[in-house]
Amino acid sequence: MFKIPNLTILMKNSFLLLIAFLCLHVANAQDEPNPITTAAPFLTIVPDARAGGMGDIGVATKPDANSQHHNPAKFAFSDTQFAVGVNYTPWLRNLTNDVFVSSLTFSNKINEQSAWGASLKYFSLGTIDLTDTGGNPIGTENPNELSFDGSYSLKLNETFALAVGVRYIRSDYALKVENSDLKTVNTFAVDVAGYYQSPEKNYGNFNGIWRGGFNVSNIGPKVTLSDGGRESFIPTNLKLGGGFEFILDDMNSVTTNLEFNKLLVPTPPIRDSSTGEILEGKDDDVSFLSGMFSSFGDAPNGFSEELKEFTWALGAEYMYDNTLGLRLGYFNENELKGARKYFTLGAGFKFKSLNLDMSYLINSSDVNNPLENTLRFSLTFNFGDIFDY
Repeated sequence: MFKIPNLTILMKNSFLLLIAFLCLHVANAQDEPNPITTAAPFLTIVPDARAGGMGDIGVATKPDANSQHHNPAKFAFSDTQFAVGVNYTPWLRNLTNDVFVSSLTFSNKINEQSAWGASLKYFSLGTIDLTDTGGNPIGTENPNELSFDGSYSLKLNETFALAVGVRYIRSDYALKVENSDLKTVNTFAVDVAGYYQSPEKNYGNFNGIWRGGFNVSNIGPKVTLSDGGRESFIPTNLKLGGGFEFILDDMNSVTTNLEFNKLLVPTPPIRDSSTGEILEGKDDDVSFLSGMFSSFGDAPNGFSEELKEFTWALGAEYMYDNTLGLRLGYFNENELKGARKYFTLGAGFKFKSLNLDMSYLINSSDVNNPLENTLRFSLTFNFGDIFDY
């Protein structure tokens, strides 16, 4: 449990910095770091352990119940009629035991061509004790964020599908104390995604399936986190990825994937500390649509800095008899943009219609990771008619 010893700590700037730290969008102690910060960064947290075991990738992996977060277009290629996913991820377990991310997902394959999905995601920062300047208790708070979304996916042909989604977002960090100007944020966003899956083909000693995908998620208006504060972008994000499944025989397969991510929000310009005048870069006080398109060419140090804003991840999955899965992955973020670097391990077990997945993160950066020394768990249930591709 967190404890805030003095009410002055609850002032706007300090609390917003805490939120940014908890969600991994913070500057690190490097020369001239220039990370991008957003409101509601919990939206980018990967909820499921299957993806967590493969470096947090999922835009072009085989469809499963948690495709709603990674790429809802995958639902059109689902091989079961119904799928339910339940996920739980402890957060900052080295510091506290009541901060977590959880989610619930559901998908329905309507027919051979189309499907819909929905999910609920909840991020709790635990219980916070409030005290006044004299140290006297004045109540407790449970700051949290949540999102609820739905999607519809449609196969345009036998190998490619598109999807659209809509999302309700709520960030509740408002404090029920006097002189608190933090606001509860309510807003909406949309997603646009695509997914390609080739037919199974023979390549000599093995068969194979190619997969590729993209997802532009959280396209929505800017929000204000405090009364009189500056508007902030939500984490509009571009995912691009591809992979290949090596089908070695009827019992064994190995899948490899590569994925790139980039926030489609403006890069903060370099400003004069005394006057606020822009010295390098472009003005980031633009609309969310302008910010999406300008995000590819507004970095103060030009194209080289734009490339640093892409994260990349590698993942692999071995499956035995579609029952036992072993996974590993690596995630990399540039030192000047957050410096997240970590390896992941994972495993999955299937028993009839039930899948149990777990993953573990090994930090390889000087920046602390909230998932260090933490096991993540996911349960998925698949039932209904079987679709064979």
